[in-house]
Amino acid sequence: MTDQPSSTLWRFIRDDDPSAFTLIVDTANGPYMRRIPPALPLPSGVEHGPGAEAAAHTAAATWGLPDFVFQPAYARKGSARRELSDGLLLSGRRGAVIQVKARTIQPKEADREVSWIRKVAAKAMSQAKGTVRQLRLLPADMVNGRGRTLSVDGNAFEWMAVFLLDHEHVPDGTICSWEPIGIPSVALTRRDWDFLFDQLRSTTAVIDYLFRAAAEPPVALGHEPVRYYELAAADADTPPADIDTELVGPGGRLFSAPQLPQTPVGAAGTQVHLVLRMVLEDITTSPLPGNADEADRLDVLSP
Repeated sequence: MTDQPSSTLWRFIRDDDPSAFTLIVDTANGPYMRRIPPALPLPSGVEHGPGAEAAAHTAAATWGLPDFVFQPAYARKGSARRELSDGLLLSGRRGAVIQVKARTIQPKEADREVSWIRKVAAKAMSQAKGTVRQLRLLPADMVNGRGRTLSVDGNAFEWMAVFLLDHEHVPDGTICSWEPIGIPSVALTRRDWDFLFDQLRSTTAVIDYLFRAAAEPPVALGHEPVRYYELAAADADTPPADIDTELVGPGGRLFSAPQLPQTPVGAAGTQVHLVLRMVLEDITTSPLPGNADEADRLDVLSP
């Protein structure tokens, strides 16, 4: 089966294999084919729910950097202990609260599945709102993918919420909605999540994209790659902005590149991305000087 979301984009789906999802993108250099693979497999020996959370962390840490991915933490309220999200992404002055929900039983008929998905989406957003509120009231020590602890003050970040769904087969056309929670919010499948990190290879770039997507009308779950390529095509068609030529001096040339690449970062046949990753790994594994802490290291890694 095929459909055409826009004049520059074709989406191909094999009816006998819902996991096969290919986009054909019309670019200035000719057609480009992008296969969107299934989400990473869940870790073995782990229950489905925690396994989906772990797989989401793995994708972000592998294609981004582990330094930006923070494990769930807990806040005490009286004698009770409350989990602060299923994880955070932090980069620069932006943060994303991640709430992962997994369908751990056999899916039911489409109408009931859509109802369940919308119910857990609303719950996830309420939980994310609570996490931001708690972090703004009281900073929490959180541990990143390197095993390093950072005190997270919610007032130091611009926040958004991400509902991340792990589901065997989301009914086609399912769009989630929820009451406004006071911060940008977006719903993704785990395959959408993996695609963004594989495509952009940068936690900062993924967070920036998620803020941008949250400002757009919602799309059906599983269609985030389609929205990405439509935004990428719009970026490619946007004329470059004027700049002050005195900044570059006589003979300077203006080059413009879209914010959203149409080919995955690092797939252009050069070693630029690999070299950059090596430099970042050197920064993150180097000893800190006596007057610096992990927050300073994160600032250096974030741009």
